[in-house]
Amino acid sequence: MKKQNKSKSSNSKFPKTPTGVYGLDEITYGGLPKNRPTLLLGNTGCGKTILGMEFIVNGIVKYDEPGVFIAFEEKKEELILNAKSLGYDLDKHLGNNKIFLDAVNLDHNEIVSTGRYDIEGLFVRIQHAIGMVGAKRVVLDSLDTLFYGFDYEILRTEFKRLFSWLKEKKVTAIITAEMGDTFLSRHGLEEYVADCVIVLDNRVVNQISTRRLRIAKYRGSLHGNNEYPFVIDERGITVFPIISEAYQQISGSERISSGISDLDDMLGKKGFFMGSSILISGTAGTGKTSIAASFAYAVCKSRKKCLFCAFEEAPNQVIRNMRSIGFHLEPFIRSGMLTFYYSRPTLQNLELHFIAIKKIITEIKPTVVILDPITNLMTEGPNSDVRSMLTRFVDFLKTQQITVMFTAAITVGSIERNPSDEGISSMVDTWMMVQDIEVDGERTRSLCVMKSRGMVHSSKVRRFNISAKGISLHPIAIDKDKLKGNVKRRAKEHQNLATSKESARELL
Repeated sequence: MKKQNKSKSSNSKFPKTPTGVYGLDEITYGGLPKNRPTLLLGNTGCGKTILGMEFIVNGIVKYDEPGVFIAFEEKKEELILNAKSLGYDLDKHLGNNKIFLDAVNLDHNEIVSTGRYDIEGLFVRIQHAIGMVGAKRVVLDSLDTLFYGFDYEILRTEFKRLFSWLKEKKVTAIITAEMGDTFLSRHGLEEYVADCVIVLDNRVVNQISTRRLRIAKYRGSLHGNNEYPFVIDERGITVFPIISEAYQQISGSERISSGISDLDDMLGKKGFFMGSSILISGTAGTGKTSIAASFAYAVCKSRKKCLFCAFEEAPNQVIRNMRSIGFHLEPFIRSGMLTFYYSRPTLQNLELHFIAIKKIITEIKPTVVILDPITNLMTEGPNSDVRSMLTRFVDFLKTQQITVMFTAAITVGSIERNPSDEGISSMVDTWMMVQDIEVDGERTRSLCVMKSRGMVHSSKVRRFNISAKGISLHPIAIDKDKLKGNVKRRAKEHQNLATSKESARELL
């Protein structure tokens, strides 16, 4: 762990400009290379222009760094209108002389007919824009239009001139360009010129679109090497940094009640550890949501905030159903102690659900997060992907000392195929199983604690009762006369088996 911290410390000396984009600065360990150009590559519709605009606006709002945005495809009025949909008031920043917007219209037919190509005029234009606002940040969108239709030698020469010139002006720049069959990907100019290369992608899997970001190159700096999903909404761009934060976890001894006194008794008479992860698995109708709602009710009653993520029942239905067993959740919703997140699993993939949940967590700062049921999200990818994403999500919650409870559904008749098949049960700190069992010829609900790390807990199976007064656990009564009969029957079976074996030996 010390070695990892040392690496980050030495890397922090590398001068960087924070982007202000949620998650991106974490992946780049601080932002983009300061006073150097960064190449932003991607296909149409993957968010290059939006990322460039957010880089400029965040510089103004968060870091008091004026910026220049020069577009080679869109008009100035279009940029202002498009930015409003993301909540960026460019007119205000223009009025305060914090941003310089420019739209350059290049006549390529004239350049091709004369055979002359020189970007000195562009340098003059950018220099004028930088001087007008005292810019520290520059975005050029996009190079495909700027260098369209020219051969490799011209591209290479002018491309290098542009990047060198931007370095001399000591501005942190983003230059966007298309991927695919464009000159940048075909000739690999970015490998020789750009100090930092970021690749954006927008792919569709199972009819669900997912945008992903990858740091392809970053000279002189550590950076995340994976692909990271990101989302664009009315608040801009949010990147989900899929990096393990387990080494930052704090393991405390403080307890939090489950909301069921009998269950607290089974867990060392004190309940769950704060900041731990809990799994409740069982077949349909065994009371998983009821246990989760009981936990939420107890948390809110103790004046702590809870986020309840429902992926099966709508919040109104959960509220109605829980009212029938004595858990009145409406007052806690009105007071802000309880917040519901509801979304159909098929609307987006697992990563985007977690991005949305993570943003709510950042806003309301809950003590407990409940996901009911997590198995509804598991249709979007292979088991290894689900486990990887869940592990990193749990790691994030533990760094925030947030207690998380999952519920997981098991198919009837396949108890042996429990959530450990998805890698969940081995990942969590406490695992409880609820199921229907037969006792004296009757079906009844039961609960047992399969494991609970770091605490002495009961291993007994308890009768699980749900009534209008709430949830209670009771010892399972056994008919002693029937038990004696079963013992005598098994003894007789063993005796008969022994006799059969002895007879077989005599025949030999």
